[in-house]
Amino acid sequence: MVFPETEQMRFDLQVIASWIDPGSRVLDLGCGHGELLAWLHVHKQVSGVGIEQDEEKAAYCIANGLSVLQGDFNDEVDDYPDKRFDYVILSQTLQQVYEPARLLYSLSRIGRRFIVSFPNFSHYSIRFQLLLKGMAPKSEELPYNWYDTPNIRVITLKDFKNFARDVGYRIVEETAIKTDHHANYGSVVKSLSNLRATYGIFMIEKEA
Repeated sequence: MVFPETEQMRFDLQVIASWIDPGSRVLDLGCGHGELLAWLHVHKQVSGVGIEQDEEKAAYCIANGLSVLQGDFNDEVDDYPDKRFDYVILSQTLQQVYEPARLLYSLSRIGRRFIVSFPNFSHYSIRFQLLLKGMAPKSEELPYNWYDTPNIRVITLKDFKNFARDVGYRIVEETAIKTDHHANYGSVVKSLSNLRATYGIFMIEKEA
């Protein structure tokens, strides 16, 4: 198994990893090549499972000893029993989910807490592009044209906070970060985060 060092992971994954308690049961949705699962297995002794739709990535994970299922996590999560996991992770994928409220309901059923990260559509560079060019904006975090993008949602940090409140979830942890696309370095944004952060990371749980 390939075991990445902390500084080799994407910066948002480094933040997420710091939130996970040792020995936890973790489900990583859209786990890619399994960097986070591998790191958590070695450094925090978690019992980790991943779901990845891309066949090549899923095969890579399996070949490196990770427990990963190839499939669409929107469907696969329904097969898990209640409270099977301590944490369910959805990193940089929420903007591609067709029914986010339905998915989060499923995650709250199978997990005690869940963690999401996503590009912040309210970053000042996005605002300036829309204001000055009058065209659908692009960035390193959102690099697609309007006609070929897999992103079907535009989410800001404020949007997600309102959404979590409206559908009955409590925000346990939140961090706004400034980092380049898929970079392993970055910084935490503590002021004017909805304007200055490129990504938001939230840990939420269902209200009692």
